[in-house]
Amino acid sequence: MMEKEDKKEKEPKIEEERPEEVQKEVAETTEEKETEELVEELQEEEKPEEETAKKEEEETAPTEEEEKPPKKEKKREEEEEIVEERIYTVPLSRAWIMPANKRAPRAVRILKSFITKHMKVGVQKETESEEEEEPGKLLVSNEVNLRIWSRGIEKPPRKIRVRAAKDKEGNVTVYLAEGD
Repeated sequence: MMEKEDKKEKEPKIEEERPEEVQKEVAETTEEKETEELVEELQEEEKPEEETAKKEEEETAPTEEEEKPPKKEKKREEEEEIVEERIYTVPLSRAWIMPANKRAPRAVRILKSFITKHMKVGVQKETESEEEEEPGKLLVSNEVNLRIWSRGIEKPPRKIRVRAAKDKEGNVTVYLAEGD
């Protein structure tokens, strides 16, 4: 063991003998090499992912027979599907009778009950056929939810203007009224 320690002591320390400028240059070149190696490793890891992504795109890409219509046409179709559309100012002041940490959830429930009542969601038409159809669903858009929760759970707005749109299936979607 003593021999190994003696050898280590006898070996000159390269970094200490070099001038400061040379040491800086050596440090910079080693850092550059390390970064280049890391970049190369990352590129090698990304290549297989890119190849699999390209293969998936090719498999999922529609053929000439299955071409999808442009998004603009989808929006037009959705607009044509709307059977009824109304704008309401929903009073949410009753939510303020709740304790402070329950007001925003109460405001959402008030909004849903108001729209359900006024847009007749879930009311089944009496028909001669005895088939049971699912009643329409009520969907609240994210914008409306964010508006109610914008000031936190304790201070929901006193009222909110919304646009309720009913489609052919009887589903009602609630959006913020334009201009709000």
